[in-house]
Amino acid sequence: MTNKEILQIAMEQSALDINCNADDFLCSHHVIVKSGVGERARKYYKEPITCNMVSYGNNIVASVRDEYRNIVEEYIGKFEFYHCFETPNMHWLNERLMQKGHKVCFMAEYYLPDIEKLHALPCDYELKILGPSDFVNLYKPEWSNALCADRKELDVLGIGAYDCGRLIGFAACSADCDTMWQIGVDVLPDYRRRGVAAALTSSLAVEILRRGKVPFYCSAWSNIRSVRNAVKSGFIPAWVEMTAKPENIVDEMNR
Repeated sequence: MTNKEILQIAMEQSALDINCNADDFLCSHHVIVKSGVGERARKYYKEPITCNMVSYGNNIVASVRDEYRNIVEEYIGKFEFYHCFETPNMHWLNERLMQKGHKVCFMAEYYLPDIEKLHALPCDYELKILGPSDFVNLYKPEWSNALCADRKELDVLGIGAYDCGRLIGFAACSADCDTMWQIGVDVLPDYRRRGVAAALTSSLAVEILRRGKVPFYCSAWSNIRSVRNAVKSGFIPAWVEMTAKPENIVDEMNR
């Protein structure tokens, strides 16, 4: 695949996620569509969703429930689009949604591989390709970024790093949709800053591409360690999202 093809696949999937057209992300103006999680949306999208705003760097495409359309429309028309995904402008939206029992919930930055930079990086430890049958005993806290116990059926491929037979680093991917697999990675504390995470991430990305799927990577913008790993592994920022949900759901997450 080329970088252009990878980006197109990602935009097509985002369109399925938020009920819009892929070309909407390339417009010079903002686009608002009616909220709805499609049948082929990424598996981690769960209703209720008050609104979801997505930007690939050109505009904002907002998928919004009808009763909050006016608030979101005013918001994305009031501020520069890239400031809509951060404070202080985000407070404007949150304060108005709170009046109706909703809050900003999720914020994330997503990365796609740069084919011109991506290659399997070397590692000082033995690497092994793993499959679902190898994951059975790995659903533990130390591997919680690589695997998801709540969606075990989606964990499809992994690579482990071993020191004298002991698993010290692990990257795995979940088949979150038909065309794209999301990478998560964990390294035991004593083995960090040795290039293990980047070796695992880059090697797994190469394996995913060989299987005809697009690897992608997600991180909070403030998780510097994770962002550095993405960049070192051959990934570049591709799109951002911000999601609002009912207040009780957000409050439960904070308990």
